[in-house]
Amino acid sequence: MREPSADRLTRSGESQTRPSGASAEPGVPALTGRWYLRTLGAQWRSVLALLGWSVLESVPALVSGRLVALAVDRGFAAGAVWTGLGWLALFGALSVLGALGSRLVFHSLGGVLEPLRDALVTAVVRASLHGGDARWRPADTRVVALVTRHVEVVRDVTAGLLVQSRSLLVVTVAALVGMVGVAAGLAGLVLVPVVVTAVLYAVLLRALVRRQRALVLAEETTAGAAGAVLAGLRDVVACGAEPVAEAVVRQEISGQAAAAARLGDANAVRTLVVALGGLAPLLLVLAVAPGMVADGRLSVGAVLGVVVYLTGSVQPALRGLAETTGAAVLRLAVTLRRLAEVPAAGGADERRCGRGGEPGRRRGPVGGGRPAGPSGGDLVVRGLTFGWGARAEPVVRDLDLTVPWGEHLAVVGPSGIGKSTLASLVTGLLPAERGEVLLGGVAVTSIDPAVRHRAVMLIPQEAYVFTGTVRENLALFAGPGLSDVEDAGHPAGFSLLDNDVLLSGGPAEGLSSFDGLLLAAARAVGAAGLVARLGGLDGMVVPGELSSGEAQLIALARVYASPAGVVVLDEATSRLDPAAEAVAERAFARRGGTLVVIAHRLSSAVRADRVLVMDGGPPVVGRHEELLATSPTYAELMRAWAPGEDLYRSSR
Repeated sequence: MREPSADRLTRSGESQTRPSGASAEPGVPALTGRWYLRTLGAQWRSVLALLGWSVLESVPALVSGRLVALAVDRGFAAGAVWTGLGWLALFGALSVLGALGSRLVFHSLGGVLEPLRDALVTAVVRASLHGGDARWRPADTRVVALVTRHVEVVRDVTAGLLVQSRSLLVVTVAALVGMVGVAAGLAGLVLVPVVVTAVLYAVLLRALVRRQRALVLAEETTAGAAGAVLAGLRDVVACGAEPVAEAVVRQEISGQAAAAARLGDANAVRTLVVALGGLAPLLLVLAVAPGMVADGRLSVGAVLGVVVYLTGSVQPALRGLAETTGAAVLRLAVTLRRLAEVPAAGGADERRCGRGGEPGRRRGPVGGGRPAGPSGGDLVVRGLTFGWGARAEPVVRDLDLTVPWGEHLAVVGPSGIGKSTLASLVTGLLPAERGEVLLGGVAVTSIDPAVRHRAVMLIPQEAYVFTGTVRENLALFAGPGLSDVEDAGHPAGFSLLDNDVLLSGGPAEGLSSFDGLLLAAARAVGAAGLVARLGGLDGMVVPGELSSGEAQLIALARVYASPAGVVVLDEATSRLDPAAEAVAERAFARRGGTLVVIAHRLSSAVRADRVLVMDGGPPVVGRHEELLATSPTYAELMRAWAPGEDLYRSSR
């Protein structure tokens, strides 16, 4: 893992979900359509009031065509102008009555919506708390989206359905009833295209539901990816991982845009079907009515009345179905289904990603004994090849190497030869062009990132520190706490027995085991003086006020206190003086686990168990003394580094 952790960039778009309608725990309601209707039904008094005012609202639609027909046939066509105006005046008065009904509908709306919203929020929160692992785990941005977005979607859509869809349904039924009373023959013709439109709409609805659901899931995935990047923004910038973060979020945004486009295509077809369904009845009336009037089967007023019913009630209702109501029903169905699924997924995802453990407990050894799993195995490189581009000369070519568990390996070679690239390859930060890197017999790139990032840590040359306390900086990878240090498996040389004289020279009264672990790590790598100067663990770290070497000491102590079994120092001591560098490297060598040092000074090679020499040709590996005799490149580098000295003398 490149220090700092990059596991916050792990994609979280896929979630394990229980079937729709499954309840997380006994007593936690299943958020299904039945639950939705049952919750609405519990507000039956408000619902009845809403229906009553809806009937009043529909009166103008019921009588509009009839009054227009009477005004024409008995008034204007018969030469009785005042009679015609009287019928129209009555229509105006009834329209005012309908407007009053609409106003009263909104008064009744709150009595239905707010209890529904309260019940929905309560159900979602209960399901989220009961679902999966009830112990502490980091906040899941998807559950936040459920409460802040999806619940409001259900509320708003329900409001739209109660206002618009209810009105459209009542008005359409009233208009069709009125049309039968005015011209039963034409009403039969009008019903045919309306029924056909309804059937086609029902066929399209299933595809629309699928695509709407895909869009909802894409929105959640995008929110999760963006939330992970923003939460780890400090790490992203420190690691120079902005392009990686951008690529992760961009991919999710592109998927969301594609899902929205597919839904838009389906909506366009739906709109076309409904529009034709609204236009066809009017065309049929215009085609058939003249013949019926000529035969005396229909009056001119009746034809105008039917046209009024169609243009004033049926067509607007169908347009509303296409533009608002259909989309509202889709959003409601998909959102309710999603609310039923996600609460239990949080715990499953946290366990799958390795983040659902108990608070205050470490999830792996600090480095003493050989840990179980990939972090406790040998590091094996087979046929490893990597180049920066398809046509570029590989910087690592056909490398075969085995680093046994617990070995201290140094990597030396001219600047730019590919040492840092090799470090990124063996830690899984770069994918190999050819070959593989195995840790404990498992390909590094196939290990769950949450596991790999705790098992393997890489400290780059540019150390990462952030504004915060010394404790926060040192404990970045040590877990949320440590209630039992003895269970942590800290290595030899990492004793806490003398904690009562840790830094100040006096007793450390009230010192927690976790703080003792951090202070011991600081002292082991030579950062005790720096920590004391900063004011101890509660002192503040301000990046701009630290030298590069001091920042490196903080980073070294941080990783020393981590559970990593494999540590890679990529010139991580380059800003320290040789003596301080030796202290830090010897501390990591005694710490336990595997240590790989990308050497800044050749003294690092002298201290290592073995040395890997990279010079552009076939890599050579061996002990320091062996390489002096067998590798001209290594011998030349060592003579240039220490001219006139006995290169065979051990300086460990």
